[in-house]
Amino acid sequence: MSTSFLDQKLSEGEVIVLDGATGTELEKRGAAMDDASWCALATRTHPDILYDVHADYIRAGADVITANTYASTLAMLEAAGEARAFDELNRSAVRLARKARDEIADRPVAVAGSISVSRAIEPGTDRIVTPDEISESQWRAKFAAKADILASEGVDLIIMEMMRDLDMSAWATEEAVKTGLPVWVGIACEKDKDGRLVGFGRHDVELEQIIDGLGGLGGHVMGLMHSTIDDTRDALPVFLDRWDGPLAVYPESGHFEMPSWQFNDVIEPAAFARLTTDWVKTGVQIVGGCCGIGPDHIVEMVNQLPDRVH
Repeated sequence: MSTSFLDQKLSEGEVIVLDGATGTELEKRGAAMDDASWCALATRTHPDILYDVHADYIRAGADVITANTYASTLAMLEAAGEARAFDELNRSAVRLARKARDEIADRPVAVAGSISVSRAIEPGTDRIVTPDEISESQWRAKFAAKADILASEGVDLIIMEMMRDLDMSAWATEEAVKTGLPVWVGIACEKDKDGRLVGFGRHDVELEQIIDGLGGLGGHVMGLMHSTIDDTRDALPVFLDRWDGPLAVYPESGHFEMPSWQFNDVIEPAAFARLTTDWVKTGVQIVGGCCGIGPDHIVEMVNQLPDRVH
């Protein structure tokens, strides 16, 4: 499907609705989470649940649904002993998302492929293990392989998710841009011990540096994602100050303890909808949710959103 309807919405100042979380929604519905690759294997083990997740987001009003490819990086699958399934899992995830779109949607809906820089995560935490000592060219090859699979399976755009630095995130984004597809760059941030906004798990890089560095690589949209509600509130003015293009915001709620999401203190749908409506009024044009945010949140958000950015 062409993304022309998204381009039209962007050019006319209309709000674009993203879906909510895929991985945590799979877990919430009973899909097993793998100790090393989190939700990646659920595409194989629980395809019916994954189909239903996509279908429910379409029914909720999402203009964009995201294939379950965030965790199916070659690095994470290698850690799980599933490297041979890299091609299969990524292709199957896109095909399931497209199938749900084609069978459920009664309006234009785009399918996005997700690319992350995720690799082995310390059990019981949300912290990535120190990366293997491999070269930039080797990392780029991993990212290029992922981007090429997503493009060949017919995704409408690629969303770079949890970008957090100026090395691997930049390499991954550049490889995605080479496909010629629209690329949306989603940055995840947090506060360090001094209260500075920095890359998630990369406290050596300040948020301003990440926005400036990744913003010039050819992405069509910049996004603030997988950040807590409080950090999102504080980071949004930084994005609005440093990025002139379309801006996406989709926060998380709860927290991660590998391999499970902790659904404690998840924001209520009505409160989430009020927040996203306020963000749209500041100039955000693309809104949705990340981990912990489900279809009920998106339904409530859609019901409260204005038709156009004010």
